[in-house]
Amino acid sequence: MACGRLMSAPVCLIENDENGQLRVRKEAKDILDGIKEPVVVVSVVGLYRTGKSYLMNRLAGQQSGFALGSTIESKTKGIWMWCVPHPNKKGHTLVLLDTEGLGDVEKGDEKHDTWIFCLAVLLSSTLVYNSLGVIDNTALEKLHYVTELTENIRVKAKEGQHEEESADFMRVFPSFVWAVRDFTLELKRGDELITSDEYLEGALKPKTGCSPQTVRYNLPRNCLRQFFAVRKCFVFPRPASTPNMRRMEQLAEEELESEFLEQANTFCCYIYNNAQPKTVTGGCTITGTALGNLAEVYVEAIRSGKVPCLENAVVSLAKIQNVRAVEEALQLYMTEMFNMLQLPMHPEELSDIHTDAEKKAIEVFITLSFNDNDKTYHQELMGKIHNEYQDMCQQNLEVSRMQCEEILHEVFDKLDKSISNGSYLKPGGYRQYRDTLSHLTSDYRARTHSQIMCEEVLSTYLRAKEDAGNMILQADQSLSKVEQENEVQRLKNEILEQRQKGLEEQNQLQEQAFKDMQRTHDEHVKQIFHQMEREHERIIRDNERVLEAKLKEREALLQQGFQQEAARMQREIDSLKSDMNKQETSQPSTVSKVSWHWSVHVFKTVLKMDIYY
Repeated sequence: MACGRLMSAPVCLIENDENGQLRVRKEAKDILDGIKEPVVVVSVVGLYRTGKSYLMNRLAGQQSGFALGSTIESKTKGIWMWCVPHPNKKGHTLVLLDTEGLGDVEKGDEKHDTWIFCLAVLLSSTLVYNSLGVIDNTALEKLHYVTELTENIRVKAKEGQHEEESADFMRVFPSFVWAVRDFTLELKRGDELITSDEYLEGALKPKTGCSPQTVRYNLPRNCLRQFFAVRKCFVFPRPASTPNMRRMEQLAEEELESEFLEQANTFCCYIYNNAQPKTVTGGCTITGTALGNLAEVYVEAIRSGKVPCLENAVVSLAKIQNVRAVEEALQLYMTEMFNMLQLPMHPEELSDIHTDAEKKAIEVFITLSFNDNDKTYHQELMGKIHNEYQDMCQQNLEVSRMQCEEILHEVFDKLDKSISNGSYLKPGGYRQYRDTLSHLTSDYRARTHSQIMCEEVLSTYLRAKEDAGNMILQADQSLSKVEQENEVQRLKNEILEQRQKGLEEQNQLQEQAFKDMQRTHDEHVKQIFHQMEREHERIIRDNERVLEAKLKEREALLQQGFQQEAARMQREIDSLKSDMNKQETSQPSTVSKVSWHWSVHVFKTVLKMDIYY
């Protein structure tokens, strides 16, 4: 598990403060902040004293952890969290959320229970509803919280819901698992054996008619069918005798009923294999860090008296996540660069280190960020990386310049002193000066051949010595006038040639700068393209999951004689198919737009870029 510490026991994630308002516990938030990998979030809800916590301990692979309790008092307060390495999905963390028991008569706060239920729905990728006995009308009436979801949760920020809203909820709501405890009936319909899933679907079958009693009867059933695309049911026999039930945490497996153990293992296997990573609107998979931020956004909305809105939450979360993603990606880039830098370096070597560090930084950004549709934060990161790289390249030049100047002073010190004391102002002095200058220049180049500022520093030095050379030339009476004129021209040509070498050196550096920008652009577009592909595939899977559920629901409604409801469902299906077609056709243009957008960005950056080598 990629988190700061391995959790040996659950901690409270959401609790009531001294004023009775919900708040996120800092300890739990800090733990989630340390989880940089995707999270599979499984929440369990249900009436108090129905044995919810045992299932969560089982999923954690532990006998104890979440408080079981052995009295009629509800043990779990608020929402407790246990993060463990996912047993089946490498690189994922399994986050288990155990919620406060609903319907505690001593607590008597119905609205509080509703918010706990809503938070469990909003934060999880799989929701386990735990109940005792059978799935009958009484059990469904106790699940009235599901009928209040549309009142307490909004998918979109815009006011006013439409009849296709159930598809919006289906896309973002978790899969639903009903765990029926202490089940004593035989799974039969008439004389035929049925599965536990068929038992659940049979219990969710609506009645015909429009009387108030029928509407009330159908309401929780319709909500479960319309909001949760994936529904699963497990029935558990009583695990042990009544006396042993009071010490469930101490019971060894051989003391539990074999049929109960078999079903518990089947339940755990299903969760491990089928519970998906938590996503938000748009198919973006979130990390533990994002989950902690998401919890704070939802709790803050509830505290302020607002209805939690998924669209607004994603916008708020995106801002929090993307700012942090830029910071962490830039920090990684800086760390990678400083660990490898040994200035001065050859530009290509420095460029290779930069490319590797930049690639890692972009990967971190893409992992931590989401919903950066206009690539604002991506651009911000690339701009900051570019500025840091530009500074490092400038430092590289300065260090190289300083070292070349130091070597130059050592090499040419004797020449400079001879010029100063007039040693060359004599017949034959010019030839002696030229031979010494040529010899020392070769010596300097031999000592600085690997330096990027070698020719630039030498060019500056030779230009500075041009007047001294002319003075020595004019003072040398051993040369004829023609020879002096030829030497003057040769000096000019040498200076021009040296200047050209300096320019070529700068041109090479400029070409390297353009190569860096092009390589950055290519890597950037490549990673964005892969990210968009993954998100697009996720959206397609979500849409197909919703479409399959609605087609199945429409078929069931037709078979059961609900023609009007089936027609409404068909309109939802048509609307969903239309949205899917639009998304499919928009994908290529979106990818092209991203590539073009980044090409323009690179071009603008190059135009205003100082040549930093």
